[in-house]
Amino acid sequence: MKSHCCYDAIPTSSKLVIFDTSLQVKKAFFALVANGVRAAPLWDSKLQSFVGMLTITDFINILHRYYKSPLVQIYELEEHKIETWREIYLQYSVNRLISIAPDSSLFDAIYSLLKNRIHRLPVIDPVSGNVLHILTHKRILKFLHIFGSMIPKPRFLQKRISEVGIGTFKQIATVQESASVYDALSIFVERRVSALPVVNEQGKVVALYSRFDVINLAAQKNYNNLNMTMQEAIASRACCVEGVLKCYPHETLETVIDRIAKAEVHRLVLVDSDDVVRGIVSLSDLLQALVLSPAGIDALFSSS
Repeated sequence: MKSHCCYDAIPTSSKLVIFDTSLQVKKAFFALVANGVRAAPLWDSKLQSFVGMLTITDFINILHRYYKSPLVQIYELEEHKIETWREIYLQYSVNRLISIAPDSSLFDAIYSLLKNRIHRLPVIDPVSGNVLHILTHKRILKFLHIFGSMIPKPRFLQKRISEVGIGTFKQIATVQESASVYDALSIFVERRVSALPVVNEQGKVVALYSRFDVINLAAQKNYNNLNMTMQEAIASRACCVEGVLKCYPHETLETVIDRIAKAEVHRLVLVDSDDVVRGIVSLSDLLQALVLSPAGIDALFSSS
């Protein structure tokens, strides 16, 4: 990872959407859905520079903060421009644009992603100031998965998940299938997790509801009905999502990495033989274990 730079992980062709901060928030979220992207760099015409990112987290925060009931329209989502939302939001958070240069190493990119607890890292050309690509955990793991096959594999990949302790195993955030979508948004905001295993009364996992699923509310114009149950929300998902991607304590780390890379997902739900949730193994956990820990850098984050 130290010998490869960010430029090496950029695909030959990929889609990049950029929003001007004067665009209406609602139009921006519809544009994310229409283009199938999860985040967009924000350009401020007055400052003539990139000032941040608009992500699904913003959509969740707006819905969570302003939702009253299905009968009350969310004015802030319908009318606000991105710059207005940022002015309100920036009072509560330090939201500067964290980026990286194309010739920086992938090791530095992983360090930045995990240290700043972000999921998207814009690669900005220092000469032109243009955004070339947005690096994600998924993209880096894919790069590692493809090119890592050419180097000897570390022995610990053959260890079982239960032995290596990679993942989150305590105080796992879950949501009942009878709970409302608003309840799920509250957990996203308060616990800062990126996905929630949906469980039934017996505690068995029946689905996974991620931040990305929330953007479906924009696609289906359902964001004014956050009282619907998780069961209804999952049933109404536009895309057919196959069952929850799971892993088991007896499986090896290598098996888990292969599954997560091939399925192109962000995490696996660790379950016991009864399908009861026992943990979450995320891309952040894997990159920490594969890249940073061997370099002597201890865990920078709590898993999401």
